Amino acid sequence: MRHGKRVVLLGATGSVGRSTVQVIREMEGGLVLQGLAAHSNVDAMFKLIQEFHPPAVCMVAPEAARALRDRMQDAGVEGSRVLDGPEGLVELAALPEADIVLCAIVGIGGLPAVLSAVDAGKDVALASKEVLVCAGDLVMRAVAARGVRIIPVDSEHSAVFQCIQHRGESEIRKIYLTASGGPFRTMSGERMRQVTVEDALRHPSWNMGPKITIDSATLMNKGLEVIEAHHLFRLPFDRIGVIVHPQSVIHSLVELVDGAVLAQLGVPDMRHPIQYALTYPHRHPASLPALDLASIGALEFEPPDIERFPCLGAAYQAGRAGGTAPAVLNAANEVAVGAFLGSRITFAGIPQIVDRVMQAHEVTTGPNLEEILRADDWARKEATKWLLKD
Repeated sequence: MRHGKRVVLLGATGSVGRSTVQVIREMEGGLVLQGLAAHSNVDAMFKLIQEFHPPAVCMVAPEAARALRDRMQDAGVEGSRVLDGPEGLVELAALPEADIVLCAIVGIGGLPAVLSAVDAGKDVALASKEVLVCAGDLVMRAVAARGVRIIPVDSEHSAVFQCIQHRGESEIRKIYLTASGGPFRTMSGERMRQVTVEDALRHPSWNMGPKITIDSATLMNKGLEVIEAHHLFRLPFDRIGVIVHPQSVIHSLVELVDGAVLAQLGVPDMRHPIQYALTYPHRHPASLPALDLASIGALEFEPPDIERFPCLGAAYQAGRAGGTAPAVLNAANEVAVGAFLGSRITFAGIPQIVDRVMQAHEVTTGPNLEEILRADDWARKEATKWLLKD
């Protein structure tokens, strides 16, 4: 890696964004922030501007952009142009001075920005799984046309990516994405109907934002990762498996056609896949603790329980249906998770809302961007309608 790889970070104030900033600090000039984007956290963005002095930033919420400009003017902070709105996000993603764009925006909101980065010839380090879940065919066609790379940041996809380097698809029999099983792995279906928001937010392995933590508890996160893997690695769904591994030490496994199985192991810390994606194809020292297998003692594995965690099965079904089905799945789930976090529905209500919306949807095949966004909007309204009925 040449010195000073230039990075645009979308979603700078979220969980993955904060970990990315930490990685950039520790690289001591090996990575240089050229652009930052956040939705509305003015305080956090102002501190990042003071520390890194990026040439451009974007606040997606226009009122937050106005507040940030006022804060900078009052403090005499200059040199960072402040963009705003979704259009500003798209402009920032195509920043000429950037070498790579890391997208860590939760939800489908990062899709236009990723397409903008790809169209501008940028490699994309992708932490926003919804981009490929909702528009995988569209994005991967653009990637191929522009000759750029999507480098996964999700720990499971990063693990697969690392294991299959220089291997053709014909050498791979199957890949397995590991799942911790979430906080309710051993809980009965009856007990799961009574869990609280606080229960669901206690993830056993990873420190993440609330939405993805709930998705991990329902196994929807793993289902979305299966769809993402289908697009990233060009594998059919019957060659993408899920295995529950409570210790979260093995991040994924790749079974080759000769029966050999490759695995990537490491401490459960997002800084590793973030640094790997930003410095790819090179590796650099990191401050992560060493993996001590002797102290762990044993690694456990078990199959996922689709009956208790129906969101995983729903994701496979949507992935196989293709077209607009995955976008509808994702949107309905976002609404349902938001309702659960707001204590408007029970934990068991999440897959119920998703199923109702999926049943009502007529799939559009080969959708363009407008059709994907329209399906997303329809699914959100449909899910909200069911919430009001309940």
